Amino acid sequence: MLMIRFQRIGRKNDPAFRMLVLEKASGPKAGKYVDLVGTYNPKTKAVTLQPERIKDWVAKGAQVSPSLMNLLISKGVFEGKKKNVLPMKTYPVPAPVVEEAPAAPAPVAEAPVETAAEEAPVEVTPEEVATVEEAPVEEAAVEEAPAEEAAPAEEVAA
Repeated sequence: MLMIRFQRIGRKNDPAFRMLVLEKASGPKAGKYVDLVGTYNPKTKAVTLQPERIKDWVAKGAQVSPSLMNLLISKGVFEGKKKNVLPMKTYPVPAPVVEEAPAAPAPVAEAPVETAAEEAPVEVTPEEVATVEEAPVEEAAVEEAPAEEAAPAEEVAA
């Protein structure tokens, strides 16, 4: 299949392009081409075209590259809308936030727990410290919450 596309020529930082008809599989700098149909210098905006030969190659089935087609549309060789040849910007998409349902209700505390930050500072004398260290430590009785009574089977079925 034949393509009409640009071939870069010129030196570094001074681009110039040939408009060539060549095989699609061959590289852009291969050197072998079927027909030279124009040139383009982007710095000076100089364009030389052979519109009849370009239209003839397109009629024979040659495809035009998107960049060259945009240039030919702006020069009036072809009519139509220009194509966006720049790559689309891709922005990272944040992962959707999945809300978790609470597994079980938290047990209700009977009395609020006070922290040390809420209490006013208390002065302790060395004598009180000695009496507290000598006192036996009593284990607090652990009260278990009453287990929920199972509902009778008759009420569950209803």
